[in-house]
Amino acid sequence: MKILFDFFPIILFFTAYKFYGIYTATAVAMGASALQVSIFWLKYRKFELIHILTLFFIFVLGGATIWSHNPIFIKWKPSVIYWIMALLCIISRFSKKTFFERLLGGKIKLPATAWKFLNLSWTIFFLVMGSINLLVAYQCSTDTWVNFKLFGIVGCTIIFGIIQSFWIAKHTKN
Repeated sequence: MKILFDFFPIILFFTAYKFYGIYTATAVAMGASALQVSIFWLKYRKFELIHILTLFFIFVLGGATIWSHNPIFIKWKPSVIYWIMALLCIISRFSKKTFFERLLGGKIKLPATAWKFLNLSWTIFFLVMGSINLLVAYQCSTDTWVNFKLFGIVGCTIIFGIIQSFWIAKHTKN
């Protein structure tokens, strides 16, 4: 159920795009992200980093798209989010705990080397996906990019997350 909650702004963006175009879809995604953060706050009395980052950049880049009537700005958003996540992972390598250890450490126990590997694998994933997004954004039509955003980016993230969960299960301390 949480995965649907996390991806509902993307699903609404995709649906609005198919019926009304990129500018309406961008506005819908902005509203959906604001609603997502609000609902999460009301339910848990806290914020998730990814929701806040997405909200901020959807308003900045989505606002730039609507204001300039240039869809390239909204197309940058996945890359910006992925690269910020990669940067957080890279920076965390120099602290006591990696980004993913801070994120998941209360829920699972892994050896230090496993946390480092998990952090590195996600760093590489974030960097690659951010780069592929820009490649699609600049080399393909907006229709292709929108389909890639939903099916490519979300699909790859889910598949990579499943692969990582199997890897985590193999390395979890009892």
